[in-house]
Amino acid sequence: MTSLINLLNDLLWGSVLVYLLVAIGIYFTVRLGFIQFRHFGHMFSVLKNSRKSDPSGISSFQALCTSLAARVGTGNMAGVAVALTAGGPGAIFWMWLIAMLGMATSFAESTLAQLYKTKDDDGNYRGGPAYYMEKGLGMRWMGVLFSIFLIIAFGLVFNAVQANSIVGAMQTAFGWEPLYVGIAIVIISAVVIFGGFRTIARTAEIVVPVMALAYLAIALFIMLTNIEKLPGVIALIFKSAFGLQEAAAGGLGYAIAQAMINGIKRGLFSNEAGMGSAPNAAASATPYPPHPASQGYVQMLGVFMDTIVICSATVAIILMSGEYVPHGEVTGIELTQLALTSQVGDWGGIFVAIAIFFFAFTSIIANYSYAETNLIFLEHNHKAGIGIFRVIVLGMVMFGALSSLPTVWALADVSMGLMAIVNLIAISLLSGTVIKLAKDYNKQLAAGKVPTFDSKDYPELHSQLEEGIWDNTKEQK
Repeated sequence: MTSLINLLNDLLWGSVLVYLLVAIGIYFTVRLGFIQFRHFGHMFSVLKNSRKSDPSGISSFQALCTSLAARVGTGNMAGVAVALTAGGPGAIFWMWLIAMLGMATSFAESTLAQLYKTKDDDGNYRGGPAYYMEKGLGMRWMGVLFSIFLIIAFGLVFNAVQANSIVGAMQTAFGWEPLYVGIAIVIISAVVIFGGFRTIARTAEIVVPVMALAYLAIALFIMLTNIEKLPGVIALIFKSAFGLQEAAAGGLGYAIAQAMINGIKRGLFSNEAGMGSAPNAAASATPYPPHPASQGYVQMLGVFMDTIVICSATVAIILMSGEYVPHGEVTGIELTQLALTSQVGDWGGIFVAIAIFFFAFTSIIANYSYAETNLIFLEHNHKAGIGIFRVIVLGMVMFGALSSLPTVWALADVSMGLMAIVNLIAISLLSGTVIKLAKDYNKQLAAGKVPTFDSKDYPELHSQLEEGIWDNTKEQK
């Protein structure tokens, strides 16, 4: 089983997916006029009115926090440490690069998710890649395939990864038994998951900002107290990214390849740009400005905050601590804990354990919400099916709490890769629609208007959209 998983990983990440991610990131960056750089400030401007919602949708801020809840977890603390030990400091450069390109990709997929969203039987907005594959491309079979991959990845495998990291952190900090920690995670997760999508969004809205700010404050303190090391750390990252550190030893090509593969792989796992996960949260929002592209800007900000800000905080903590050893035995969340403890004392490891608990816990509930949306796409809101699925998800949380790290990470990589390939093909085929919406939004913005989407201006799209979803945008202004 392990050999098969490794073979699939080598096939996906050794060639196909790495090139596809980079190529599509570059494509949307160019076609959208370098939107992530040109309109960087506008991402923050959209947040000014992000608390608005209606009975059918959550607020844009809740959608951002829900997507950040899924993004900010093991990838930011454990995943960065794994990338460092497996690919060297150069992996961080490639993680940054894929995030910057991924911001444009995230804009595309989240804009499409908003455009093609629907209402479920309870009147709540639902949407995501499966929905724009069915409505925008007329390929329900593709949406079904994506939904199956997402349910496996987010509903099952990724939640096992998050539980695994919580258990590892609690063992290192407190010596607690994995079984008891796993039971506690299952109970707390069940309370929120059975509360429904809005309970998940409200929980993420409260927990994610508080923990993110606390973690960034600790990282900033470490950077300021070790400011003399900062130039050396930055130089190390860039030299290692291009193999300059290893050139003298004759391992240039291998070093660059390892840095690229591990940086891109962990970067995608962390920020999820192009994977097709965050659009499931973006589609559930009531956007303001009332235009699909506004959610593209919101989710671009999510990629930036996740990788460029929070992942970089972990990098600073580890590389400034002196605990980093190339290809060392200590990796994952244990390395992050040791690094922080060496800087601030014993309470550092306890803080990381608490942070990883909340980050990973919110990831579990957000991951579940993505899977539920895709289960509804497959089963059309079958209540009994959703109840059974919730129990299965909680079972996978317990499995992750008791299983080994390498196997869980490898499974996550395979499922993530398959999901991403299907989604990247879909957004490429729908790229013309993305460009139209971006131009419409930015034209209105440049004219001093509140960008408002009117489906009547796009007769070629009107028949693809669910009736009533975009009919009242003038009133939302």
